[in-house]
Amino acid sequence: MNKTVNFVDLRDAENIPAHLLDRTEADLGPYLERVKPIIEAVRTEGDAALRRFAQAYDGVTIPDMSIRATEEEFETAFREMDPELIRSIEYAIGNIRKFHEAQKPEDSWMIEVQPGVWAGDRNVAIESVACYVPRGKGAFPSVVNMTAIPGMVAGVPRLVIITPPAPDGRVDAGTLVAARLIGVTEVYKCGGAQGVAAVAYGTETVPACMKIVGPGSPYVVAAKKLLSHVIDPGVPAGPSEAIILADDSVDPELAALDLIIESEHGPDSSAWLVTDSPRVARGVQAALPGHWQQMDAKRAEFSSTVLCGAYGGIVLTRDFDTAVEFTNAYAPEHLEILTCDPMADLGRIRNAGEVLLGNHTPVSLGNYVIGPNAVLPTNRAARTHSPLSVHDYMKRMSFARVSARGYREMAAHTHRFASYEGFSGHARAVSSARPLAKGQ
Repeated sequence: MNKTVNFVDLRDAENIPAHLLDRTEADLGPYLERVKPIIEAVRTEGDAALRRFAQAYDGVTIPDMSIRATEEEFETAFREMDPELIRSIEYAIGNIRKFHEAQKPEDSWMIEVQPGVWAGDRNVAIESVACYVPRGKGAFPSVVNMTAIPGMVAGVPRLVIITPPAPDGRVDAGTLVAARLIGVTEVYKCGGAQGVAAVAYGTETVPACMKIVGPGSPYVVAAKKLLSHVIDPGVPAGPSEAIILADDSVDPELAALDLIIESEHGPDSSAWLVTDSPRVARGVQAALPGHWQQMDAKRAEFSSTVLCGAYGGIVLTRDFDTAVEFTNAYAPEHLEILTCDPMADLGRIRNAGEVLLGNHTPVSLGNYVIGPNAVLPTNRAARTHSPLSVHDYMKRMSFARVSARGYREMAAHTHRFASYEGFSGHARAVSSARPLAKGQ
């Protein structure tokens, strides 16, 4: 492997070059055009379009593929799965469920804002949510865990999974095992833009859902964008990205290992080591090829493509303050802080999907088993968005009740507001024209 790791020296730079903050999904224009006919075909043709696209894009060789995973397929998945892997899936489910149960808001709350005036919120689950589980560059029962568990904890009445099928028309065994262990019974074989369209409009087999959650390729991101008027697209989660923020205290071999984690997801990922230490920067640069040689060839190729390309590599800054500034400007999906005092440095971070602290908390643990959700905002969306959570599967409705005692004072104030704003109907509704029952 003769590629050269991208090395960006910003020690003499006045400002952070804007192009360093870009991701592969920054320009969705070409993808939007490509997915438009796919979406329209699913809308008009339903299941027939899903089967046709499964053959065209997923290599499915079975023309009459069942779109919904059958009970037999679930049973086969359990028979095929290594019992130790099942145990690890159960371990992860336990941690993720525990975290999200603690995160769940109370059913309702109410306060007395004035004597005789009560107001509050009631939290209710969204009626139907689709969980998107990608398959193009691997199999991801971990994504099943991260998307389905908070939905189950929230109490979503209809929670479904959509995922691309394999060429034999089957769903990945790990996906089915995780779904069954969590309690999801509906798994549908439709990925990419066609899958998003299927749960947006519904087909003969796939139910229309109110919301879709989960990460995906730029094609999935583009489809969510085009269909946002039909289905809530959820947390903007595109191709994987990470920053490893390091000072001079870290072992370069360790930092190199962790820089590889998100970069191996695919050539459309983004991953940067950001440091003010020339020793760490050069050490990581030297260590990466050795790690790639010990990896699966496909994943090593993905990682090297990212770290030797325009969307990844090593950024060397003039001081640690500038490294933190770069990190906040980048707003990474995953941030790992490898410094002498990571807890103190956490307080300096404003923009990141998740923050993993210290030498024993690699992104790998966060992706699988710690408990917080690993479906995170990408493409700088962490500046305004949060990780996927129980809250994403619920909505709030406010409620209020005013007694006769509380009404009198509020009516007078309301009448003044309404009159000033020119709403005579509003004003009349709280005037002497209102017949009031006693004792209410």
